[in-house]
Amino acid sequence: MKIILTHEVSGLGAAGEVVDVKDGYARNYLIPRKFAIRWTKGGEKDVEQIRRARKIHEIATIEQANEIKAKLEAVKVRLAVRSGDAGRLFGSVTPADVASAIEAAGGPKIDKRRVELGAPIKTLGAHATSVRLHPEVAAKVSVEVVSA
Repeated sequence: MKIILTHEVSGLGAAGEVVDVKDGYARNYLIPRKFAIRWTKGGEKDVEQIRRARKIHEIATIEQANEIKAKLEAVKVRLAVRSGDAGRLFGSVTPADVASAIEAAGGPKIDKRRVELGAPIKTLGAHATSVRLHPEVAAKVSVEVVSA
């Protein structure tokens, strides 16, 4: 099935690209989560709007991405959440939580969609996360989850 990506999807492409994926992947994952829309001849007009919006929000060069990466990796991120006695959280830490914690710690403002968690964070302690700044640049950020 041909689709138009509305957001960057790791391993698939960037926003505004037209890609061909399996029907089930598009129908059950990409389209319901608003990561993509179905490709139509009329949808080609949407591609230009998506590309223009992407250029506004995108980090333009690798040099800029490397500067932001250095700032991100220098920031100590602590996130206070509610937890039980055994160190398990009530719920889990989301990419939006990580993005707001980075900004609160004095780091640059980043989009929550750029934060990639390897697995859901459901325990206290230090956890490694990745922030995709550019298709070729990703910053490794350590997030310390503490009890509130």
